[in-house]
Amino acid sequence: MKKRFLILLLSLSTSIFAQEPKVILVTLDGVRWKEVFRGAEKSILENEKYTSTSKQTTEDFWNEDSIKSRELLMPFTWNYIKKNGVILGNRDEKNVVNLVNKHLWSYPGYNEIITGKADDINITNNKPVKNPNVSIFEIANQQKELSGKVMVFGSWTMFPNIYNEERSKLLINAGYQQSFNPNKTEKEVLIERFQQETPRQWNGTRFDIFTHEFALEAMKNHHPKLVFVGYGEADDFGHDADYDQYINAINRNDRMIEELWNYVQSDPFYKDQTTIIVTTDHGRGNGTEWTDHNAKVKGSDEGFILMFGKGVNPQKIKLKKSSTNQIASTIAELLKLKNWKDKSVGKSLFR
Repeated sequence: MKKRFLILLLSLSTSIFAQEPKVILVTLDGVRWKEVFRGAEKSILENEKYTSTSKQTTEDFWNEDSIKSRELLMPFTWNYIKKNGVILGNRDEKNVVNLVNKHLWSYPGYNEIITGKADDINITNNKPVKNPNVSIFEIANQQKELSGKVMVFGSWTMFPNIYNEERSKLLINAGYQQSFNPNKTEKEVLIERFQQETPRQWNGTRFDIFTHEFALEAMKNHHPKLVFVGYGEADDFGHDADYDQYINAINRNDRMIEELWNYVQSDPFYKDQTTIIVTTDHGRGNGTEWTDHNAKVKGSDEGFILMFGKGVNPQKIKLKKSSTNQIASTIAELLKLKNWKDKSVGKSLFR
Protein backbone atom coordinates (compact mmCIF):
# COMPACT_ATOMS: atom_id res chain seq x y z
CA MET A 1 0.00 0.00 0.00
CA LYS A 2 2.79 2.42 0.94
CA LYS A 3 4.62 1.62 -2.29
CA ARG A 4 1.51 2.40 -4.37
CA PHE A 5 1.04 5.66 -2.47
CA LEU A 6 4.65 6.72 -3.16
CA ILE A 7 4.27 5.89 -6.85
CA LEU A 8 1.06 7.93 -6.96
CA LEU A 9 2.77 10.92 -5.31
CA LEU A 10 5.70 10.72 -7.74
CA SER A 11 3.29 10.53 -10.66
CA LEU A 12 1.35 13.55 -9.42
CA SER A 13 4.50 15.59 -8.79
CA THR A 14 5.84 14.78 -12.26
CA SER A 15 2.50 15.82 -13.74
CA ILE A 16 2.63 19.15 -11.91
CA PHE A 17 6.24 19.80 -12.96
CA ALA A 18 5.37 19.00 -16.58
CA GLN A 19 3.20 22.12 -16.65
CA GLU A 20 6.18 24.36 -15.92
CA PRO A 21 8.75 24.71 -18.72
CA LYS A 22 12.37 25.40 -17.77
CA VAL A 23 15.23 26.79 -19.85
CA ILE A 24 19.00 26.73 -19.43
CA LEU A 25 21.03 29.10 -21.61
CA VAL A 26 24.71 28.17 -21.91
CA THR A 27 27.34 30.36 -23.55
CA LEU A 28 30.80 29.28 -24.66
CA ASP A 29 32.70 32.55 -24.74
CA GLY A 30 34.66 33.11 -27.94
CA VAL A 31 34.40 29.58 -29.37
CA ARG A 32 34.66 29.47 -33.16
CA TRP A 33 32.19 27.62 -35.32
CA LYS A 34 35.16 25.93 -36.98
CA GLU A 35 36.13 23.95 -33.87
CA VAL A 36 32.49 23.04 -33.22
CA PHE A 37 31.91 21.70 -36.74
CA ARG A 38 35.41 20.63 -37.83
CA GLY A 39 37.24 19.90 -34.59
CA ALA A 40 40.78 21.06 -33.82
CA GLU A 41 42.56 22.91 -36.63
CA LYS A 42 45.75 21.16 -37.71
CA SER A 43 47.48 24.27 -39.06
CA ILE A 44 47.23 25.97 -35.67
CA LEU A 45 48.24 22.83 -33.79
CA GLU A 46 51.39 22.64 -35.89
CA ASN A 47 52.32 26.26 -35.18
CA GLU A 48 54.66 26.31 -32.18
CA LYS A 49 53.69 29.92 -31.50
CA TYR A 50 50.25 28.75 -30.35
CA THR A 51 50.96 25.40 -28.75
CA SER A 52 53.06 24.00 -25.93
CA THR A 53 51.76 20.43 -25.72
CA SER A 54 50.45 20.09 -29.25
CA LYS A 55 51.56 16.47 -29.59
CA GLN A 56 49.22 15.38 -26.80
CA THR A 57 46.42 17.67 -28.00
CA THR A 58 46.79 16.29 -31.51
CA GLU A 59 46.67 12.71 -30.23
CA ASP A 60 43.59 13.44 -28.13
CA PHE A 61 41.52 15.58 -30.48
CA TRP A 62 42.69 15.61 -34.08
CA ASN A 63 41.77 13.28 -36.93
CA GLU A 64 42.15 13.68 -40.68
CA ASP A 65 38.39 13.15 -40.93
CA SER A 66 36.80 16.38 -39.63
CA ILE A 67 33.65 14.47 -38.61
CA LYS A 68 35.70 12.20 -36.35
CA SER A 69 37.79 15.15 -35.18
CA ARG A 70 34.75 17.11 -33.98
CA GLU A 71 33.41 14.01 -32.24
CA LEU A 72 36.69 13.69 -30.36
CA LEU A 73 36.52 17.32 -29.29
CA MET A 74 32.81 17.51 -28.44
CA PRO A 75 31.51 13.96 -28.03
CA PHE A 76 28.26 14.88 -26.26
CA THR A 77 27.41 17.46 -28.88
CA TRP A 78 27.92 15.10 -31.79
CA ASN A 79 26.74 11.84 -30.22
CA TYR A 80 23.67 13.17 -28.40
CA ILE A 81 22.66 16.69 -29.41
CA LYS A 82 23.04 15.95 -33.14
CA LYS A 83 20.67 12.99 -32.84
CA ASN A 84 18.15 14.56 -30.48
CA GLY A 85 18.33 18.30 -31.05
CA VAL A 86 19.22 21.04 -33.51
CA ILE A 87 22.69 22.31 -34.41
CA LEU A 88 22.86 25.54 -36.41
CA GLY A 89 25.85 27.36 -37.86
CA ASN A 90 27.72 24.86 -40.03
CA ARG A 91 28.97 27.12 -42.78
CA ASP A 92 30.40 24.10 -44.61
CA GLU A 93 26.78 23.11 -45.22
CA LYS A 94 25.60 26.64 -46.06
CA ASN A 95 24.01 27.01 -42.64
CA VAL A 96 24.74 30.41 -41.12
CA VAL A 97 24.48 31.86 -37.61
CA ASN A 98 25.61 35.46 -37.21
CA LEU A 99 25.79 38.13 -34.55
CA VAL A 100 24.18 41.41 -35.57
CA ASN A 101 26.01 43.93 -33.36
CA LYS A 102 28.72 45.98 -35.05
CA HIS A 103 31.42 45.83 -32.39
CA LEU A 104 31.85 42.07 -31.80
CA TRP A 105 33.31 42.28 -28.34
CA SER A 106 31.97 40.09 -25.54
CA TYR A 107 29.70 42.61 -23.79
CA PRO A 108 27.91 43.63 -27.03
CA GLY A 109 27.50 39.94 -27.86
CA TYR A 110 25.96 39.04 -24.52
CA ASN A 111 23.68 42.06 -24.64
CA GLU A 112 22.46 40.92 -28.05
CA ILE A 113 21.79 37.38 -26.85
CA ILE A 114 19.84 38.24 -23.71
CA THR A 115 17.94 41.33 -24.93
CA GLY A 116 17.19 40.25 -28.50
CA LYS A 117 18.82 43.22 -30.20
CA ALA A 118 22.11 45.00 -30.58
CA ASP A 119 22.86 48.30 -28.86
CA ASP A 120 25.68 49.75 -30.93
CA ILE A 121 25.42 53.13 -29.21
CA ASN A 122 25.56 52.28 -25.50
CA ILE A 123 27.33 48.90 -25.56
CA THR A 124 30.40 49.27 -27.73
CA ASN A 125 33.14 47.43 -25.84
CA ASN A 126 33.84 45.62 -22.55
CA LYS A 127 33.90 48.64 -20.26
CA PRO A 128 32.14 47.97 -16.89
CA VAL A 129 28.98 50.00 -17.47
CA LYS A 130 25.55 48.97 -16.24
CA ASN A 131 23.45 47.69 -19.10
CA PRO A 132 20.62 50.14 -19.86
CA ASN A 133 18.76 47.41 -21.76
CA VAL A 134 16.31 44.96 -20.18
CA SER A 135 17.06 41.26 -20.71
CA ILE A 136 14.68 38.36 -21.10
CA PHE A 137 15.98 37.20 -17.71
CA GLU A 138 14.88 40.42 -16.03
CA ILE A 139 11.48 40.24 -17.75
CA ALA A 140 11.05 36.64 -16.61
CA ASN A 141 12.00 37.49 -13.04
CA GLN A 142 9.16 40.05 -12.96
CA GLN A 143 6.56 37.32 -13.44
CA LYS A 144 5.03 36.00 -10.23
CA GLU A 145 5.61 32.34 -11.08
CA LEU A 146 9.26 32.96 -11.97
CA SER A 147 10.26 35.57 -9.39
CA GLY A 148 13.35 34.37 -7.51
CA LYS A 149 13.60 31.40 -9.86
CA VAL A 150 15.85 33.10 -12.41
CA MET A 151 19.59 32.70 -11.79
CA VAL A 152 22.80 33.74 -13.53
CA PHE A 153 26.18 32.02 -13.22
CA GLY A 154 29.22 33.16 -15.17
CA SER A 155 32.99 32.88 -15.21
CA TRP A 156 33.48 36.48 -16.34
CA THR A 157 33.33 39.29 -13.77
CA MET A 158 31.29 41.49 -16.13
CA PHE A 159 27.97 39.66 -15.83
CA PRO A 160 26.60 41.74 -12.92
CA ASN A 161 26.89 44.73 -15.29
CA ILE A 162 25.58 42.88 -18.33
CA TYR A 163 22.46 41.83 -16.41
CA ASN A 164 22.35 45.13 -14.49
CA GLU A 165 22.18 43.38 -11.12
CA GLU A 166 21.20 46.54 -9.24
CA ARG A 167 18.14 47.22 -11.39
CA SER A 168 17.11 43.69 -12.32
CA LYS A 169 17.43 42.21 -8.80
CA LEU A 170 18.57 38.97 -10.40
CA LEU A 171 20.48 36.38 -8.41
CA ILE A 172 23.95 36.48 -9.94
CA ASN A 173 27.17 34.60 -9.18
CA ALA A 174 30.02 35.60 -11.49
CA GLY A 175 33.75 36.09 -11.57
CA TYR A 176 35.21 35.38 -8.16
CA GLN A 177 31.97 36.05 -6.27
CA GLN A 178 30.82 33.70 -3.56
CA SER A 179 27.44 31.98 -3.48
CA PHE A 180 24.43 34.27 -3.16
CA ASN A 181 22.74 31.61 -1.02
CA PRO A 182 22.35 33.02 2.55
CA ASN A 183 22.27 29.46 3.91
CA LYS A 184 25.20 27.93 2.09
CA THR A 185 25.37 24.18 1.60
CA GLU A 186 28.50 22.28 2.59
CA LYS A 187 29.38 21.93 -1.07
CA GLU A 188 29.04 25.67 -1.71
CA VAL A 189 31.37 26.38 1.20
CA LEU A 190 33.84 23.92 -0.30
CA ILE A 191 33.56 25.45 -3.80
CA GLU A 192 34.20 28.88 -2.30
CA ARG A 193 37.28 27.60 -0.50
CA PHE A 194 38.70 25.99 -3.63
CA GLN A 195 37.97 29.13 -5.63
CA GLN A 196 39.75 31.27 -3.07
CA GLU A 197 42.79 29.02 -2.73
CA THR A 198 43.30 28.14 -6.39
CA PRO A 199 45.91 30.29 -8.18
CA ARG A 200 44.27 32.66 -10.65
CA GLN A 201 45.04 32.48 -14.35
CA TRP A 202 43.21 35.76 -15.06
CA ASN A 203 41.91 38.60 -12.90
CA GLY A 204 38.62 38.94 -14.74
CA THR A 205 37.68 35.31 -15.36
CA ARG A 206 37.59 32.34 -13.00
CA PHE A 207 37.98 28.74 -14.10
CA ASP A 208 34.77 27.28 -15.52
CA ILE A 209 34.61 24.42 -13.03
CA PHE A 210 33.66 26.90 -10.27
CA THR A 211 30.90 28.43 -12.38
CA HIS A 212 29.67 24.98 -13.31
CA GLU A 213 29.60 23.63 -9.76
CA PHE A 214 27.89 26.74 -8.35
CA ALA A 215 25.20 26.41 -11.04
CA LEU A 216 24.64 22.70 -10.45
CA GLU A 217 24.44 23.11 -6.69
CA ALA A 218 21.89 25.91 -7.01
CA MET A 219 19.81 23.85 -9.42
CA LYS A 220 19.79 20.93 -7.01
CA ASN A 221 18.80 23.01 -3.99
CA HIS A 222 16.74 25.90 -5.35
CA HIS A 223 15.30 24.58 -8.62
CA PRO A 224 15.45 27.76 -10.72
CA LYS A 225 13.29 27.72 -13.84
CA LEU A 226 15.49 29.94 -16.01
CA VAL A 227 19.27 29.61 -15.70
CA PHE A 228 22.19 31.25 -17.45
CA VAL A 229 25.57 29.47 -17.37
CA GLY A 230 28.38 31.43 -19.00
CA TYR A 231 31.63 29.51 -19.46
CA GLY A 232 34.64 31.71 -20.22
CA GLU A 233 37.93 29.81 -20.33
CA ALA A 234 38.05 29.27 -24.10
CA ASP A 235 38.04 32.99 -24.89
CA ASP A 236 40.74 33.83 -22.37
CA PHE A 237 42.98 30.99 -23.52
CA GLY A 238 42.36 32.22 -27.07
CA HIS A 239 43.54 35.71 -26.18
CA ASP A 240 46.55 34.10 -24.51
CA ALA A 241 47.31 32.50 -27.92
CA ASP A 242 47.26 29.10 -26.19
CA TYR A 243 45.52 26.79 -28.66
CA ASP A 244 46.18 23.68 -26.58
CA GLN A 245 44.26 25.07 -23.63
CA TYR A 246 41.62 26.64 -25.88
CA ILE A 247 40.90 23.21 -27.33
CA ASN A 248 40.90 21.51 -23.92
CA ALA A 249 38.53 24.16 -22.56
CA ILE A 250 36.02 23.41 -25.34
CA ASN A 251 36.26 19.71 -24.54
CA ARG A 252 35.65 20.38 -20.82
CA ASN A 253 32.69 22.60 -21.64
CA ASP A 254 31.15 19.81 -23.72
CA ARG A 255 31.44 17.49 -20.72
CA MET A 256 29.90 20.14 -18.47
CA ILE A 257 26.91 20.50 -20.79
CA GLU A 258 26.52 16.73 -20.68
CA GLU A 259 26.58 16.81 -16.88
CA LEU A 260 23.94 19.55 -16.81
CA TRP A 261 21.74 17.45 -19.07
CA ASN A 262 22.25 14.25 -17.10
CA TYR A 263 21.30 16.07 -13.90
CA VAL A 264 18.25 17.65 -15.53
CA GLN A 265 17.04 14.24 -16.66
CA SER A 266 17.56 12.75 -13.18
CA ASP A 267 15.48 15.34 -11.31
CA PRO A 268 11.65 15.13 -11.59
CA PHE A 269 11.48 18.93 -11.37
CA TYR A 270 13.39 19.26 -14.65
CA LYS A 271 13.04 15.88 -16.39
CA ASP A 272 11.46 16.14 -19.84
CA GLN A 273 10.44 19.76 -19.19
CA THR A 274 13.77 21.51 -19.82
CA THR A 275 15.27 23.05 -22.95
CA ILE A 276 19.00 23.76 -23.18
CA ILE A 277 20.29 26.37 -25.62
CA VAL A 278 24.04 26.71 -26.26
CA THR A 279 25.63 29.59 -28.17
CA THR A 280 28.59 31.99 -28.24
CA ASP A 281 28.93 35.75 -27.73
CA HIS A 282 31.21 36.20 -30.76
CA GLY A 283 33.40 34.31 -33.21
CA ARG A 284 37.15 34.59 -33.72
CA GLY A 285 39.52 35.35 -36.54
CA ASN A 286 41.04 32.88 -38.99
CA GLY A 287 44.65 31.86 -39.48
CA THR A 288 47.00 33.99 -37.40
CA GLU A 289 44.04 36.15 -36.33
CA TRP A 290 42.35 33.27 -34.48
CA THR A 291 43.43 34.81 -31.14
CA ASP A 292 41.36 37.95 -31.59
CA HIS A 293 37.88 39.28 -32.40
CA ASN A 294 36.43 42.69 -33.17
CA ALA A 295 34.76 44.58 -36.00
CA LYS A 296 37.99 44.53 -38.06
CA VAL A 297 38.71 40.81 -37.68
CA LYS A 298 36.93 38.65 -40.24
CA GLY A 299 35.03 35.79 -38.63
CA SER A 300 34.18 37.64 -35.42
CA ASP A 301 30.48 37.76 -36.32
CA GLU A 302 30.23 34.01 -36.97
CA GLY A 303 28.50 31.91 -34.34
CA PHE A 304 26.48 28.76 -33.71
CA ILE A 305 23.38 27.67 -31.81
CA LEU A 306 22.68 24.25 -30.29
CA MET A 307 19.23 23.41 -28.91
CA PHE A 308 17.92 20.24 -27.35
CA GLY A 309 15.37 19.05 -24.82
CA LYS A 310 11.71 19.97 -24.34
CA GLY A 311 10.03 21.47 -27.40
CA VAL A 312 12.95 21.00 -29.80
CA ASN A 313 11.88 18.97 -32.80
CA PRO A 314 14.76 18.50 -35.28
CA GLN A 315 12.28 17.82 -38.06
CA LYS A 316 10.56 21.19 -37.66
CA ILE A 317 13.55 23.52 -37.29
CA LYS A 318 15.20 23.76 -40.70
CA LEU A 319 16.68 27.25 -40.55
CA LYS A 320 19.49 28.00 -43.01
CA LYS A 321 20.14 31.47 -41.66
CA SER A 322 19.71 32.67 -38.10
CA SER A 323 21.27 35.03 -35.57
CA THR A 324 21.95 35.13 -31.86
CA ASN A 325 19.48 37.99 -31.39
CA GLN A 326 16.74 35.37 -31.86
CA ILE A 327 17.59 33.55 -28.64
CA ALA A 328 15.79 35.93 -26.26
CA SER A 329 12.48 35.54 -28.12
CA THR A 330 13.02 31.77 -28.26
CA ILE A 331 13.35 31.70 -24.46
CA ALA A 332 10.23 33.87 -24.15
CA GLU A 333 8.27 31.44 -26.32
CA LEU A 334 9.51 28.38 -24.43
CA LEU A 335 8.56 29.92 -21.08
CA LYS A 336 5.31 31.36 -22.48
CA LEU A 337 6.15 34.84 -21.20
CA LYS A 338 3.25 37.22 -21.68
CA ASN A 339 5.15 40.47 -21.16
CA TRP A 340 7.72 39.99 -23.94
CA LYS A 341 6.19 42.17 -26.63
CA ASP A 342 9.06 44.18 -28.11
CA LYS A 343 8.65 43.89 -31.88
CA SER A 344 12.14 45.25 -32.55
CA VAL A 345 13.88 42.12 -31.24
CA GLY A 346 14.85 39.03 -33.23
CA LYS A 347 12.06 36.52 -33.86
CA SER A 348 11.96 33.15 -32.12
CA LEU A 349 13.93 30.33 -33.74
CA PHE A 350 10.70 28.33 -33.80
CA ARG A 351 9.14 30.73 -36.34
